[in-house]
Amino acid sequence: MTVSETAEQSRPKAIDGKITDEDIARQRAQIGVPQIEYGYPFNRTASEDVIRHFAFGMVGDDNPLWHEPEYGAKTRWRGQIAPPLFVVTMGVNETPPYTPEQKALFKGLYRGVGRYNVGTRWRFFRPIRSGDAFYADMTVDDVQVKENSSFSGARTVLERYRHLYVDKNGEPVAVRYESFVNAERGGSKKVSKHAGLKRHVYTPEEIEAIDKLYAGEEIRGAEPRWWEDVAVGDKIVPIVKGPLGLVEVIAAHLGWGFGSTYGGGPMRYTWKTRQKLKNFYSEDKYGVPASMMRVHWDEERAQDLGLPAPYDYAQMRSNWAAHAVTNWMGDDAWIMGLHTEARMFNFHGDTTVFTGQVTEKRVEGPHHIVELDLKGTNQRQEVTMLARATVILPSRDKGPVILPERDVELTQRGALMMNDASLRVRAG
Repeated sequence: MTVSETAEQSRPKAIDGKITDEDIARQRAQIGVPQIEYGYPFNRTASEDVIRHFAFGMVGDDNPLWHEPEYGAKTRWRGQIAPPLFVVTMGVNETPPYTPEQKALFKGLYRGVGRYNVGTRWRFFRPIRSGDAFYADMTVDDVQVKENSSFSGARTVLERYRHLYVDKNGEPVAVRYESFVNAERGGSKKVSKHAGLKRHVYTPEEIEAIDKLYAGEEIRGAEPRWWEDVAVGDKIVPIVKGPLGLVEVIAAHLGWGFGSTYGGGPMRYTWKTRQKLKNFYSEDKYGVPASMMRVHWDEERAQDLGLPAPYDYAQMRSNWAAHAVTNWMGDDAWIMGLHTEARMFNFHGDTTVFTGQVTEKRVEGPHHIVELDLKGTNQRQEVTMLARATVILPSRDKGPVILPERDVELTQRGALMMNDASLRVRAG
């Protein structure tokens, strides 16, 4: 055994942290306090190309409404618009530097503890077009504790964050409530839910079945889907995503960046992030400080955590669910809400098929609404994601879609964001 191998074996893997009562109390004190997002948004301004890159890389969606301005010009939107979840790449965060008290509140929570995205609830108010620029506000929205969780076999904390995106007038464009489980990783290794799981080896017949699903994908496009023509029980045309591999993860980062919360990236960018978020990095087996995000591409890191392989970002599957919905609803409709729940890991080598059906139909004021329930199922017939979409459809009798009203509370918060930033500029 070499010296370097001995050193590597003795090096702590930064995976055996504990969730403390003090950490929980500090996070609960964060509720409603605006948080700094490290790093700039991947896109400060939307453009034809960055919208197209997101649809290509993050979603794998070739709908011409996201790609071709000339096509979009012939729709009711009068131009190219972005896929629903594109806004995650945007939003300048103008939260001022923390006070000493706030620094103590936010510093070093849940060190060495696994953090997993388990679900997102979205509401969408307006389309995103080339030239748009937005501002973002992030706060802790809720904190719940569970002892001896079945998720990890140890203590877990479910945290929910609110991300509000507003335009230059302070008017909300979208809001997302994103939930994460913080789990003691030592517990997850003891539970060994994935013990014995191997990467799937596909037969030619299985690949042929996947290819058939890709070939059968239908984009509703310019043909309106009228509310009156939809019935509860109607099924969508399934879409397939996978088999998941390293290319898909790389492509997601091509369209999404590295996320504004943690920043990061290559070379000097990751060095700069590491100066601010040292606990988000741990040494790999070569002694290199590496981002905790590497669990999405580094097989050895995944196995350190008791997992058989790297896995996707839940954000990817949320986009895939939205893709299934926008394919079905057509250009003239509007996806008003999307709620996704990640139920299981989607490992490298897995293939996800999204199916769904109409489960409710109603009229709310000027809106003709349908609810769609979807599920993503892998090749082992495991449901890895559930989703529910709220869609406004055009009506033969009442006319085209009217975009949803913005919440008063969110609108007030947007106005406050813009006012506070203006006061800081004037004072400076």
